Amino acid sequence: MPHTVTLIPGDGIGPEITEAVVRVIEAAGADIQWDRRDAGVSAIERHNTPIPPETLESIRSTRVALKGPLTTPVGVGFRSINVALRKEFDLYANVRPAQDIIPGGRYEGVDIVLIRENTEGLYSGVEHYVGIGGDPRAAAESVMLVTRFGVDRILRYAFEYAVKHGRKKVTLAHKANILKYTQGLFLDVGREMAKEYAGRVEFEDRIIDAAAMLLVMDPGKFDVIVCENMFGDILSDLIAGLVGGLGMAPGANIGKDAAIFEAVHGSAPDIAGKGVANPMALLLAAAMMLDHMGMADEAARIRKAMVSTVHEKDSLTPDLGGTGTTSSLADAIIRRL
Repeated sequence: MPHTVTLIPGDGIGPEITEAVVRVIEAAGADIQWDRRDAGVSAIERHNTPIPPETLESIRSTRVALKGPLTTPVGVGFRSINVALRKEFDLYANVRPAQDIIPGGRYEGVDIVLIRENTEGLYSGVEHYVGIGGDPRAAAESVMLVTRFGVDRILRYAFEYAVKHGRKKVTLAHKANILKYTQGLFLDVGREMAKEYAGRVEFEDRIIDAAAMLLVMDPGKFDVIVCENMFGDILSDLIAGLVGGLGMAPGANIGKDAAIFEAVHGSAPDIAGKGVANPMALLLAAAMMLDHMGMADEAARIRKAMVSTVHEKDSLTPDLGGTGTTSSLADAIIRRL
C-alpha cells in the first residue's frame, strides 16, 4: 500500500520546485500517493481563505505534509500561515539541519541540527498596547510564555533525536543570566534531564549570544542545538548561512499527530515562472520526510545523488553558480538515481 502525503505546492516558486521534487522522489522509488491541496495566495483566490478546511482535513488524515513556500497575504487571514499550521496541529518541534555539501565554502565539515521550540516563547502571540494619558499606544508589551510542559517535551525531543541519530552532544542555548524565570526554567529542566542521558549524550549549555559568536568562529563545536522559539528562529538562519544560505536549508515541523516538511525560504515572486529556482531545500526536506516515514534507503539515495550533482557542478541553478534550471537540476539528480 502506498503512503499518502498531503502536497501543498505553495506560492511563487513553490509549484516549480514542488514539481521537481516530486519527480525526484518518484524516481527514487518511494511508494507515495500525493493528495494535492491549496494554501496561501492561491487558496484565497480559489477558496477565499488562506488555509481551506479541505487542506487541514487532508493533513489530519495523512498526518504527513510536504509544503512549498507560502506567501502570507497582508491584511487577510492569519498573521502567518506557517504559524497557524503549527498551532493547528501542535507542531511543537522545529527541526533545522545544516550540512555543508557545497565544496569551496567558508567552512568544511559543518553538520549541525537545530531543534527549536515551536509553539511558546515570544512567538506565542500574547501581546498588547498600554495606554497612557491620551496615547492608546504609549507602550507595547509582549509576554515570553514558557511552560514546564512545553520545555520538557522539546528537550526530550532533542535528547531522543540525538540518541536515535547517533549524535554525541546536545547544546542548550539560553539567556538565563538575564531572563531568570523563563530561560531559567528552560535551563533547569535541561540540566536535570541531561542526567538521564549521561554516558549516552554529552550535554552543555551556552548563553545565546556567546553561542552565536562561537557558531561563526568554530561551528564544529556544535552537534545538536536546542533552544526556545525566537532564539531558534534566529540561530537556524545563522547555521543556514554557514552552509550556503536558505537555498540549502530544509525544515521539519513535528508534532504528536502530524508532521509538515518544508523549504524554509520564501516564495521568491521575483523569479517565479522563470524556471531558475533552486529546489534543493525542499528536496532535502523531502528526504527528512522519507526518513520520518520509514523510507531511509530512498532518503539516503536522494541525498547521495544530490551531493554528487553538486560536487560535479551538473546543471546547478544560478544561485549555486551554475546556468541550469529547476527542471535540469532535477534531471541531473534523477540520472544519478
